[in-house]
Amino acid sequence: MALGETITQNVFGGLSNDFKKKNFSLYGQWISIFTIFLCIALGIANIFHFNLVIIFSVICIVQGLIVIFVEVPFLLRICPLTDTFTNFIRKFDGNLPRCGFYLLNAVIQWLSCTLQATSLIVVAIFFTLASACYALAYAKNQEYLKSSIDVTGTGQGGALEAQVGEHVVRNVL
Repeated sequence: MALGETITQNVFGGLSNDFKKKNFSLYGQWISIFTIFLCIALGIANIFHFNLVIIFSVICIVQGLIVIFVEVPFLLRICPLTDTFTNFIRKFDGNLPRCGFYLLNAVIQWLSCTLQATSLIVVAIFFTLASACYALAYAKNQEYLKSSIDVTGTGQGGALEAQVGEHVVRNVL
């Protein structure tokens, strides 16, 4: 039970610290992380339509998988990916690029409403909120910050990418 308490304390402690900083890029990151789960869940749920909504459902699932790599950058080190994809994801390391990225994703999901109103609207709303948070961070000249969740429990906090350190070896097959 101690492990569960430690994980809960690290995650919610990091979440609490992030909200105390009042930085919109952190709000955008948390909204984006929540959007990952929405993309995958609602993409799968809407894939059972018998019209062109299936296309937007598949796009939604792919968007969720791409957002995982954008918001959790240490996965770029541990997953065997091409250098082209890795360099593409690293281009979104700032408030304005992420604003544009999430705005484009939102527009794609808003277009699904032209076919049929489905629960993909929720994904479009959350992509729009994430884009708005990054836009506000850019407009207020706030520094681009990463979450202070301490997954390792070392008490160091900081970016998830820094916590992985040298212990991860990336094998490309």
